Amino acid sequence: MPKPHDHLHRHHLLLLLFLLITATNSAPASATTTNYQRFKEAPQFYNSPACPSLDTNEMCSHQAVHVAMTLDAAYLRGSMAAILSALQHSSCPQNIRFHFIPSATANHHHLRLTISRSFPSLKFQIYPYDSSKVSGLISTSIRSALDCPLNYARNYLANLLPPCLSRVVYLDSDLVLVDDIAKLAATPLGDRSVLAAPEYCNANFTSYFTPTFWSNPTLSLTFAGRKACYFNTGVMVIDLQRWRQGDYTTKIIEWMELQKRIRIYELGSLPPFLLVFAGNIAPVDHRWNQHGLGGDNYRGLCRNLHPGPVSLLHWSGKGKPWVRLDANRPCPLDALWAPYDLLQTPFALES
Repeated sequence: MPKPHDHLHRHHLLLLLFLLITATNSAPASATTTNYQRFKEAPQFYNSPACPSLDTNEMCSHQAVHVAMTLDAAYLRGSMAAILSALQHSSCPQNIRFHFIPSATANHHHLRLTISRSFPSLKFQIYPYDSSKVSGLISTSIRSALDCPLNYARNYLANLLPPCLSRVVYLDSDLVLVDDIAKLAATPLGDRSVLAAPEYCNANFTSYFTPTFWSNPTLSLTFAGRKACYFNTGVMVIDLQRWRQGDYTTKIIEWMELQKRIRIYELGSLPPFLLVFAGNIAPVDHRWNQHGLGGDNYRGLCRNLHPGPVSLLHWSGKGKPWVRLDANRPCPLDALWAPYDLLQTPFALES
């Protein structure tokens, strides 16, 4: 026969269990954001003997390869893979300087710690990006991910990065390099070009703008005298000094302001770049942006490589390799991204 204090003990246990369940269910949403992804430490990569010594101010050195990337929680796994791929295939990995741009509201301490743990010797800086100015200029597009304010940080690179920087390679977070990034960084820009990128002149350029744009005589003259071709803004070499001198941030913003009054394009942050730069950019070999591997912006179906050599694989489009791998529904080319994945799986055994 149970003793009276047994009932009391059971009552206390039930009460404690109830309080635990209630506390779990009523926990604020922000509490769940502390479940950060954990990443493995990458191997250490060293310069070859022929690499130049850098200037005293290393974060501004003209002999360094400067890489700019945005950082956010949703794409951090992709960013880590991109960093690893750049270091692994570089002849002078210790001469690469990374310039990371997160949202001003992101947890910068966590981002810095995450990168430092996986890449203890990496030289990098973080430049918070206040997206409040651009938020009111963003028009809805065909895929909500394209409307993220951080997508528009590339418009402001010349303002965000130190004035001492003259040239930078801008990279998206959904790509990996399989060649030396120094070759891309050394792309000749000629006498006047502000940026260089692979062009795709076989794409239907008119489809990036609305009938309203093409039917307006003043607007359609924008491309008069320019052999305007599509280019992907996920891989660009930018002369920041020429950008600042030409005040190209203002030019891009002016097109975004017009878009808010008259809908002249449909696709996120790309069309303003096309309006300002298409037909006036320095060419880059297509090997440096094998893009579209994420499929289209609607379904993200599997794609094959374009013909020709490959130096950079880019999963632009809806499908991201880490998402498809986690869902056990990878595309064949996602196997090329997987070796650069530094994610520490929860059940991985310590070696």
